Amino acid sequence: MPIKIPYDLPAARTLRDENIFVMTLERARTQDIRPLRILVLNLMPTKVTTETQLARLLGNTPLQVELELLTVSSHTPTHVSPEHMISFYRSFDEIKSQFFDGLVITGAPVEQMPFEEVDYWDELCEIMSWSKAHVYSTFHICWGAQAGLYYHYGINKESLKEKLFGVFEHSVVHKGSILFRGFDDVFLVPHSRHTTVTRQAIEAVPALKILAESREAGVYAVSTDGGRQIFIMGHSEYDTRTLEQEYLRDKAQGLPIRPPKNYYPNDDDSLKPLCLWRSSANLLFSNWLNYFVYQATPYDIEKIQSF
Repeated sequence: MPIKIPYDLPAARTLRDENIFVMTLERARTQDIRPLRILVLNLMPTKVTTETQLARLLGNTPLQVELELLTVSSHTPTHVSPEHMISFYRSFDEIKSQFFDGLVITGAPVEQMPFEEVDYWDELCEIMSWSKAHVYSTFHICWGAQAGLYYHYGINKESLKEKLFGVFEHSVVHKGSILFRGFDDVFLVPHSRHTTVTRQAIEAVPALKILAESREAGVYAVSTDGGRQIFIMGHSEYDTRTLEQEYLRDKAQGLPIRPPKNYYPNDDDSLKPLCLWRSSANLLFSNWLNYFVYQATPYDIEKIQSF
């Protein structure tokens, strides 16, 4: 897929090295099509890593995608240079008059805090409210999914007895879901979180449908009718080594952390982990872009109707 991102964004170099077609602005202007405008609100501390992970997945269909990176003004990132943020990210004030085919809201390492105590919570609520009239489909990831369910539907997260950490088997429970069209009967997804949202709480909201879940990890995917809002509880976008990096970080800090479950061969953390979720991750994002964004968004995106 031709993905349109700034040529000097670090992710662009990585994707070119992986033979993923990164389109220049000049080349994009010669194509007589309207690209899908996808906005990514990146709340992860590892900005460059997350940019690359999402660009890789969003760049794996025949559709042309124009990627815009969004940050919150009420929080200053500490794991990336100010120059990177100034060069590649936009503030909400800069884009709030615009319309987008899709919005991705990432996870964030704040899940053990009450939502209202997160320093950018008010700004995030403003963005989520704005999205209802300016974005056709919003794809929430992990804490972003919990935040969206809480803001839009009043569903609060619950603390787990211990961190859910590893790669877990999942299955589709809503068999008619086109978000999971083409999926195997069992597919794998990485998780890394201390909190969850229960099936009972979600089933109490008529507007929501549970699409996929895991015996160990709980509810995985939730959607509204028509897919204007999609909530994904895991991290399908993770690279092979992402869980290992989190594991080694927590271990070095002396935190009570076990090796990620079902991640290392024979659960031996001296062995190289295998990525067993890449194909389902690509299919998940491809289905979202195709069925809920490309085929559903009005050609004139300024005609998006609020819900």
